[in-house]
Amino acid sequence: MRKLIQGIADFRETKFADYKEVFAKLVLGQRPDALFIACSDSRVAANVFASTNPGDLFVVRNVGNCIPSCDQHGMSTGDESEAAAIEFSLSNLNVRDIIVCGHSDCGAIQSLINGREKIPFPNLKSWLRHIENALDMKNLFLIKNPPKEYHNLISQINVLLQVENLKTYPIVQERILNGTLKLHSWWFDLKTIGVHYYDESEQQFVLIDEKHARELLKELK
Repeated sequence: MRKLIQGIADFRETKFADYKEVFAKLVLGQRPDALFIACSDSRVAANVFASTNPGDLFVVRNVGNCIPSCDQHGMSTGDESEAAAIEFSLSNLNVRDIIVCGHSDCGAIQSLINGREKIPFPNLKSWLRHIENALDMKNLFLIKNPPKEYHNLISQINVLLQVENLKTYPIVQERILNGTLKLHSWWFDLKTIGVHYYDESEQQFVLIDEKHARELLKELK
């Protein structure tokens, strides 16, 4: 808490003037570029590795970057919070991109691998049921050239499965069909500070370096 409070004071003293005009515009409304779904892990800082500014991203963060699927009636099979954020970002903010971003050395994945039934905390134990299918052996074939560490492979598989869960939402299906929405699978490597995207044609996560960034920007145009 000391660091946070001191940070607030330092912001007002040294950076407030730089952001005053930005927030004055944001008061009038937000127009984020994307819905960003990430893990609650404190090390996953999109504002750092993606150089984002206030207003750029509409963010959902939870343990394991999890998006519970929808049932046949369009209702979330888990907590409604994630579902509400998806519906709001698409219907009210008209975002055209949704990013699911997992990361290396994820504690949620480690807990899953160690055995969900061993988790002593009831809410965490229940929540992780939404990502448990990442351990299904048939999913290992979703990724070519996987990371050496098993837990990181499962983390990447989990990203892909959460994107599939997104596709069960009626509003997501509608936007994909009419060409106004794209889904993206990202994975952040803490050791290299590298962000990887899943290349469907190659069936592998590829580092977004200068070369691949240019290729991705061309595709977006």
